[in-house]
Amino acid sequence: MPYTDRNINSNDILIRKILEGVEHIYRTKEMQPISYMDLHNMVYNYCQNTNTQSQSFRSAISRRRTQTNRPYDPHDINNLVYEELYTKLKDYLKTYLEEIIKMAIEIWKLVFFQPLQSQVTLTCLQLINAERQNETIDARFIRAAVQSYVELGFCENFSVPYCIGEITSSGLKIYKDYFEVPFLQYTEEFYRREAAYLLVHNSMSEYLKKVKQRFQEEMCRVESYLHSSTLAPLIEKLEQIFILDQLEAIYTEAKTLLYDENYSDFAFLFKLVSRVPNTIVELKKIIEENFRPKAIKFIERISATAIDAPTEYVKLVLKIHNEFFKVAQNFFNNDEHFIAVVDKICRNFINNNVLTEAADNARKPAELLARYCDILLRKGSEIEQEVDQIMIVFDYVKDKDVFEKFYHRMLFKRLLCNVRESKDCEESMILRLKNACGLTYISKLQKLFQDGNVSKTLLDQYRIYCEKKKINDIVDFTVLVRSSNSLSLSASSNFIIPIELKQTFDSFTKFYMEQHNTRKLIWLHQHSKGDLQILYTDKKYILHVSIYQMGILLLFNKLSSWTVEQMQDETQIKIDLFLQVLYSLLKSKLIKCYEINHDLLDKGFNASYIKMNYTIHINENFRRNRKEYSDF
Repeated sequence: MPYTDRNINSNDILIRKILEGVEHIYRTKEMQPISYMDLHNMVYNYCQNTNTQSQSFRSAISRRRTQTNRPYDPHDINNLVYEELYTKLKDYLKTYLEEIIKMAIEIWKLVFFQPLQSQVTLTCLQLINAERQNETIDARFIRAAVQSYVELGFCENFSVPYCIGEITSSGLKIYKDYFEVPFLQYTEEFYRREAAYLLVHNSMSEYLKKVKQRFQEEMCRVESYLHSSTLAPLIEKLEQIFILDQLEAIYTEAKTLLYDENYSDFAFLFKLVSRVPNTIVELKKIIEENFRPKAIKFIERISATAIDAPTEYVKLVLKIHNEFFKVAQNFFNNDEHFIAVVDKICRNFINNNVLTEAADNARKPAELLARYCDILLRKGSEIEQEVDQIMIVFDYVKDKDVFEKFYHRMLFKRLLCNVRESKDCEESMILRLKNACGLTYISKLQKLFQDGNVSKTLLDQYRIYCEKKKINDIVDFTVLVRSSNSLSLSASSNFIIPIELKQTFDSFTKFYMEQHNTRKLIWLHQHSKGDLQILYTDKKYILHVSIYQMGILLLFNKLSSWTVEQMQDETQIKIDLFLQVLYSLLKSKLIKCYEINHDLLDKGFNASYIKMNYTIHINENFRRNRKEYSDF
């Protein structure tokens, strides 16, 4: 046998003797001092024996140097020997580690846990109750006991390398059974007594403040020396004792706080109680029952005038909304549950109130908002902030399609009146509506607004046309041209254009037909308006009138008096509409009729007041303080 082979076999024998010596020590068998020294010498000789530099070691060292890309080190052989010895010892000891831990735990259970656990648990619970009564305790004892219970349960299921950080629910059985269950029982008894005492000797607000303090203390207690799994059942126990069992009294207090507008205390109650499942439903109901009547009362105060006063109505709605949301912001930190209640209340009172009942029309809020928009957009000034406020109300309006119809109609009138100063505001408003409801919702509005821009270009082209054709006898006017399917508007009656407007009317019609010879131009006179100057009075007036009013008034350039029948025949306005227009002019005292008692005109329009054979005169003594006349 070669020398190296004999050396390897002797090494194996030496290692076997070393392992036998280590096992002898771990089994606590008696060993003479000389045996300890022999074992020490065997380990030392094994590590220092130069003959261990066998070919296998050299090959292993060579491979390691190649892998790590480092130069030769004379200590490499010794390091490899130590590593081999350590690995063999580790594998050997690992075999017995689990057995040793189980043995130690079993001894712990028999000697300490079983005879003393009741006393240890009771002592811990007494210390905890003492701390709850503001006594100073040494929490280290409780923490150590809890940790002992946890580890004891874990080690009963020990099957992997020892690691407390990986405790599962099954490993907490001893802690749960022998500590947590009695802990929760003690806790319930302690706090039921305290809850009864607090309710008798404190107001509900003070009671709830104390309850919140107790919740915080118990959470800190769990974090300090109990197992984290105890937090959930502990909080559930506290919620049952302090909140669920006292709900009737708490709800009564909530109603009182809201009635007194004590929002600070109510917010405290709301945040504390709403943590308990299902209580949020009743709390929302209490808020709604308090806030909604307040909103309705505000609306009732203006009900007599607001039905025809969109500005007053919208501003009041915004005032109510802002007050409610100020409460949400200042006292509830914009809590999502509270915001949801306020949103519901606003949507309810905006769409269902005394105004909708008085008008017998659930669409009234949408109409009033559209009319308010019309008032603002006619101003032509910077109204970006007002548009923001409009969109707040718009979000709550139920009948958004109704709003679009009214808004569309009023936008059409604004474009007819050539309210160009508000172009940017109009575009901003349409963009906001698009963002809120999508492109389809505003498609008609956008098309109408675009038609206004196209019409302006068309009018510029017409003026160039007049210059080329040397057409001078025209009046200053604007026009809005739309396709026939863009508006559901019927054509006007066979109204005869006044001679003063005939040249302009005919020249534009000719120009348009030359531009678009395949189209048919239909005039919607019922939407036309104009400015008319009075020259027969000492003081000059400019009246803003409808085209029908203008047609009637211009008749008096021919004659100073006409019968009703003659006037209707000259203008060809439908008789029902003609009488209404004539009534408006009589009431304004621009014209007069001696056969009619003027007091009757103040009572409202009645067709029977005006007979066809009555004679109408121009009122040469007309006096008026305003320069503009109302639209008809």
